[in-house]
Amino acid sequence: MTRQPVHVVYGGAHLFEADTPAKLGRLARRALADAAPDPATFAEALGIPASLADAVHARVSEKLGREPVEDFRVDFEDGFGFRPDAEEDQHATRAAEAMAQAHKAGALPPFTGLRIKALRGPTRDRALRTLHRFVMRLAGSVGLPANFRVTLPKVVDTDEVEVLADACAKIEQKLGLSTGALKIELMVEAPAAIFDAWGNVALPSLVRAAGGRCVAVHFGPYDYTAALDVTAQSQRLSHPACDFARSMMQVALAGTGVQLSDGPTNVMPIGPHRGELDDAQRAENRAVVHAAWRLHAENVRRALDQGFVQGWDLHPAQLPARYGAVYAYFLEGLPAASRRLRHFVDAAAQATRVGDLFDDAATGQGLLNYFLRGLACGALTEAEALATGLSLAELRTRSFQAILDGRR
Repeated sequence: MTRQPVHVVYGGAHLFEADTPAKLGRLARRALADAAPDPATFAEALGIPASLADAVHARVSEKLGREPVEDFRVDFEDGFGFRPDAEEDQHATRAAEAMAQAHKAGALPPFTGLRIKALRGPTRDRALRTLHRFVMRLAGSVGLPANFRVTLPKVVDTDEVEVLADACAKIEQKLGLSTGALKIELMVEAPAAIFDAWGNVALPSLVRAAGGRCVAVHFGPYDYTAALDVTAQSQRLSHPACDFARSMMQVALAGTGVQLSDGPTNVMPIGPHRGELDDAQRAENRAVVHAAWRLHAENVRRALDQGFVQGWDLHPAQLPARYGAVYAYFLEGLPAASRRLRHFVDAAAQATRVGDLFDDAATGQGLLNYFLRGLACGALTEAEALATGLSLAELRTRSFQAILDGRR
């Protein structure tokens, strides 16, 4: 199983600097210190069990200091808007140089990329021009960062994906990159990305049109629900229409290796008061942040329950809630998962029962994935994973079947 980040942060291209990831980390740590300076307050704000408060708070604090951003997109679409060509050209060059500087300094997140405009109608030429300018300047300067991705929004037709794949191939050829080095992400933001005009499930065809480059599909809930005439006050990640779209994404792409991501919580944890504050204003700010954190944590937990391990974050103050919800999810399930995996491996993959839970071979990889994902994002420690009875070498195989074969 390839590592999948638990989030992606989108930021306008005009705002991106070489120190942007580090700055986001500082702002996230400040938000945690201001709104939840102690474990009990943090746990209460997120609605997680008090028994997990110390562990979650400590691990979130460590994560925000070590790797606050796992994935970042320099955004030339919604976060950037429509600007004169000369201005977007300038920002494409400048943002690419900033990313190159960060890459050279080892200051980029593990996953990076850019989001271009839609490849249909009046924005097609503009999107391709930005893609070419950005990637040529970045890769021509310091090479292509690992896990670099090009995100294509508002996809409705295979032609759009084919155009992007062809553009990526031409850029690779010019730069002398290996074929397929430029990876693509598609965004589901319209009903036509779920069902085509003939009633066929559209996603498999859209992914195939990328020619093996598509590594992820992201859900855009607000454009999607707007296209279904859902009014603004009812647009939310938990809307039934969003549940349907996410389920279709899962069913259509199951077993393909294409990673899936949920969309953002659009309620920002930003207090209304600035400057020198009195006690009442500080309390009001904290209450607003806590309410937004609680909503964000509920959305993250709901997505995890549905099998979506990644989602979007739009503001650095959302990062504590993102990691808090993810870490609580893994830590809450740790004792049972550890017992089940240890017992199942010891039984050499024979069907087993631990308490009232029945496990068969299909469960083994899922239990292993639980630990791999928890380790990758910092929710679980190495010692906690090894308590299952597996060795580091076995965990690194990332394959439950390989572990069993090695023990037989």
